[in-house]
Amino acid sequence: GCKNAPDFDDPLQNAGGENNAFTNSDLTNFYDIAPVENLETILWLESDRMLSLKINAKSLNVQRKVVVEEFKETILNEPYGDVWHHLGALVYKTHPYRWPTIGLEFSHIEQADLADVRRFYETHYRPNNAILVIVGNVVVSEVKALVEKWFADVPPGPTVERRLPAEPAQKELRRKTVEANVPVDALFMAFRSPARNSEDYYAVDLLTDALGGGPSARLFRRLVKENRLFVEIDCYQTGSMDPGLLLIEAKPKEGVDAETAEAAIWEELKVLQENPIESKELQKLKNKIESQTAFSDAGALNKAMNLSFYELLGDAGLINTEIDAYQKVTVEDIQAAAKKYFSEENCSILWYKAKEPTQQQ
Repeated sequence: GCKNAPDFDDPLQNAGGENNAFTNSDLTNFYDIAPVENLETILWLESDRMLSLKINAKSLNVQRKVVVEEFKETILNEPYGDVWHHLGALVYKTHPYRWPTIGLEFSHIEQADLADVRRFYETHYRPNNAILVIVGNVVVSEVKALVEKWFADVPPGPTVERRLPAEPAQKELRRKTVEANVPVDALFMAFRSPARNSEDYYAVDLLTDALGGGPSARLFRRLVKENRLFVEIDCYQTGSMDPGLLLIEAKPKEGVDAETAEAAIWEELKVLQENPIESKELQKLKNKIESQTAFSDAGALNKAMNLSFYELLGDAGLINTEIDAYQKVTVEDIQAAAKKYFSEENCSILWYKAKEPTQQQ
């Protein structure tokens, strides 16, 4: 709740709307959905939240308990739920991406005091550190007037500059094995990958689709359907603002040892390094990206989220030009990306080993 709206949800629900929020490694996103004629209700609520959020010992204690329970449910009690706790520390030694968003351990949540939270709010939740996106059947001049009405008097906070330490180049294969109460063994291979606004991003994105973009992708077709070494396998990149990760996640079939599983994946990566993919396969990947992008931008909420992230990257106009960037990728670009990123010294390997039934009990 806020100063003028003690219960944030009630006025929005009365206006036929709903809201939610999330935080990831790069941003926090608050979003509201309501009939267009009730846009001003949203702006009133969000300006009140930005200016006068209620932060007191009682509200902090309530939210602390909520986050601790979320930590237990999604990190401790869910199979493989702590994967980012292990991978972050394995891959990153300097960059803050090594810290899971929810915190590394309970104490990071429990020890946050009122002064910490207020200082964070007063620093970051201010107009000069925010991007506001409104998508719907609206008139721009009318929207600008409403935004001016509700946000012009909200004072700016201190200047917030994103100056994060660059992660040094990785120079050796890193490994970690975790014995856990998981149903089956699982393999995670993490390769350092380019930042979201890097020229390499689009080639790497298409490369991950070639390897893991569904049942017709190379890893699934070769290692699940044909060779029957895995029961499932996937490949994707995080697409974070700073250099992130290209991940291969796989669950070996019962009886397949770690050495065999890893060797089979490395062999498929080697094929991409030594042999350019066919133009027909690349065009299929580009067509899929284009259709996914069109579908993503069809809804108002997705369009708003995409616009806000592109603006955070520095150019909201990317929403109109990214397809062109994908279309410019060549088969040579894909092969070069495979050679550049798929190396042992650029790889960190995490194994989950299922405990024996007696150990799990």
